[in-house]
Amino acid sequence: MPITANALILRATLIALLTCVPVVRAVFQSGSDDDPEAHPPITKADLRIVHLARQILNDSSKWNRADTRNCPADANVFSLYCALEKATKEVTGSFQHRGAAMQEARFVIDEIAPNRKKYEHRLMDYNNDPSTTFADIQKVFDLVERRITERLKQAPRGAKP
Repeated sequence: MPITANALILRATLIALLTCVPVVRAVFQSGSDDDPEAHPPITKADLRIVHLARQILNDSSKWNRADTRNCPADANVFSLYCALEKATKEVTGSFQHRGAAMQEARFVIDEIAPNRKKYEHRLMDYNNDPSTTFADIQKVFDLVERRITERLKQAPRGAKP
């Protein structure tokens, strides 16, 4: 039985569609990786990240008030974002923009920043806000540490912290 031109077109179309499914799925899944409201699981490493970020940014002379979210490895001054990024890399060996410690810092800023509605990038814009003081940055660390500690206490028994 000979294959008609329509059957060949249909077969080619099906093959093309099936080939595209993994690509489309990857595009949609990658979009979810940058969910500004993501709540990744908390671990004890997130608490270590916040402690180390506080150490990195333990003096106002180390504070970079002009954050661009570009964090050079050889920096001497750090924004809130860059202190958290550096600490994350040192504690975990890698960095995720939407990691739990970073996200908890964003949520704290949502709660305390009077100008939050004007911020396009919460960590950067809060850091750079002229009304933000070094004491405010330290308060963010305090509040993030408390949030993470509470979430760890609420973790189900047997879960790997």
